[in-house]
Amino acid sequence: MTAPEPREGRLGDDPKSLLDIDKYLTYHGSAVPSDHPHDPQLLKGVLSLLLLQLLAERESYGYEVVQRLHSIGLTAILEGTVYPALSRLEREGRLTTRLVASSSGPARKYYQPTPAGYAALAAGTSSWTALAEIVTDRLAQPLPSTPI
Repeated sequence: MTAPEPREGRLGDDPKSLLDIDKYLTYHGSAVPSDHPHDPQLLKGVLSLLLLQLLAERESYGYEVVQRLHSIGLTAILEGTVYPALSRLEREGRLTTRLVASSSGPARKYYQPTPAGYAALAAGTSSWTALAEIVTDRLAQPLPSTPI
């Protein structure tokens, strides 16, 4: 199975493209078959970065963050994974919260990155970009015709 040709330039032309989820999904295919979800261990490794990135783009409450993750194709990430990660980031001082009254139920807890959260996002982005470039280059190599 080969990766589809990129529709908008080569992934990695711009270092930020490695963290651009839309571009990543365009390059690798936006639809994930229901019988082949994303590897949970890979997602676990980048969940904090994804949460910080989404919250840097726009302050959100927990359920909205889950819906935003689903909208970019990460449907395997559930509330039971996101809420503990948000709590951990808050305990680590990387997120700040505020309660906002809701007309449709209890108050919603909105999250946004702190200065430490932005610093962690910048450092994590740099690390992820370097690692993703190495892994992408290696996995793009043709497979041998016969196993060694």
